[in-house]
Amino acid sequence: MWEAERPIAAVILAAGKGTRMKSQRHKVLHEIGGKPMIEHLLDQVDRLGAERTVVIVGEGREQVEARLGTRVSYAVQDQQLGTGHAVMQAKGALDGFEGDVLVMFGDVPFVRAETMMGMLKRLHGEDAPAVVVLGFKPYDPLQYGRVIARDGRITKMVEFKDATDEERSCPLCNSGLMAVRSDMLFKLLGEIDNENAQGEFYLPDVVNVAIASDIPTAVTVTSDPDEVAGINSRAELADAERRFQQAARAKAMAEGATLVAPETVFFSHDTVLGQDVLVEPNVVFGPGVTVADNVIIHAFSHLEGALLKEHVQIGPYARLRPGAVLEEGSKIGNFVEMKNAVLGEGAKANHLTYLGDATVGANANIGAGTITCNYDGYFKHKTVIGPGAFIGSNSALIAPVKIGADAIVAAGSAVSRDVSDGELRMVRAEQLVKPGWADRFHDAMKKKKEQERKDG
Repeated sequence: MWEAERPIAAVILAAGKGTRMKSQRHKVLHEIGGKPMIEHLLDQVDRLGAERTVVIVGEGREQVEARLGTRVSYAVQDQQLGTGHAVMQAKGALDGFEGDVLVMFGDVPFVRAETMMGMLKRLHGEDAPAVVVLGFKPYDPLQYGRVIARDGRITKMVEFKDATDEERSCPLCNSGLMAVRSDMLFKLLGEIDNENAQGEFYLPDVVNVAIASDIPTAVTVTSDPDEVAGINSRAELADAERRFQQAARAKAMAEGATLVAPETVFFSHDTVLGQDVLVEPNVVFGPGVTVADNVIIHAFSHLEGALLKEHVQIGPYARLRPGAVLEEGSKIGNFVEMKNAVLGEGAKANHLTYLGDATVGANANIGAGTITCNYDGYFKHKTVIGPGAFIGSNSALIAPVKIGADAIVAAGSAVSRDVSDGELRMVRAEQLVKPGWADRFHDAMKKKKEQERKDG
């Protein structure tokens, strides 16, 4: 990546009310791939090594500040008087800054660091433009503002509502993103007015102010219009998620994973898959999942906060919750749930099992229907199962409890005390046998039912 010639600051606009989202959650905190949209953008800003990042907040700012914390600084736009007015609020936060300023939007999350750097590089071209605008050519120009340019030099910026028919025929549209020299930004902002159809201070007007003063301005154009797509509604959020998932699936397959039905697999922003991983249909990866090489994930499994080491198999219908670790060659089968638990190397839990707050030793076998009873209504407790242990079907291990190495817990046992190495533990009530009782019961019930039918 091109090395910046001057310090970089980023101003991110996030003061809009987001009314079209119909949500109590701030618009920029809605998630794509399990991460708030504004954080996708901030990750790319971080790649540039920005010296300062200022987020412009307004209504609902406490939500944004709670999420982003001290990662950024904040400026408040109390009145919604336009994008130019919003950027003006960053003046205090940028006091003393000498460098290049990127202006972006918190609801335009997919702008790549490479694109940002292209804008900054153009800012340092031979003609030394004061402002560089990022343009794009959408599939449908709709009502985007237009960038009127000749040979990369801007001659006019115009909002759609204020454009002539000839200007509206121009295919080059304004993304709203720009790079500006810090010594020019607030000078130009101070000269714009709100004499337009909306009565607002438009950020693009800084370009027109510069042009009127014979100050050079320029445009760079992204080759991917989706990169600058804004998100203002639930439908647009869903479309952004779709595009994110398509890219994540393509990346996973390009790096050596097999997705049997790619369109049915859903990734999180931080999902890591190794080579020769097989993912069957309808698998969902929540945040925090890392999968090593040669793992098989069968259909309809859900994973979150889990680590799968080499040659692990899970599913179908497996659920891995945060803290689940499967050591090499271990296996869980259908309708098995793990949370904050480690399944040792070569260990198995093949059917209908819950392992919570547990450590299972190497090559242990957990029978169908086994439950680690880890919660007493107030506190969580741990179950430790030794290597080579065999836990019979339908057993309840009441934590805190330890099962020794090579021990056997008989099927149907409720174990509340530690089991020593190599020991058999059977906890069952004595069986009661009453010969002929069932036959007599059935006869009595049939007669009763028949009498009820007769009595009507």
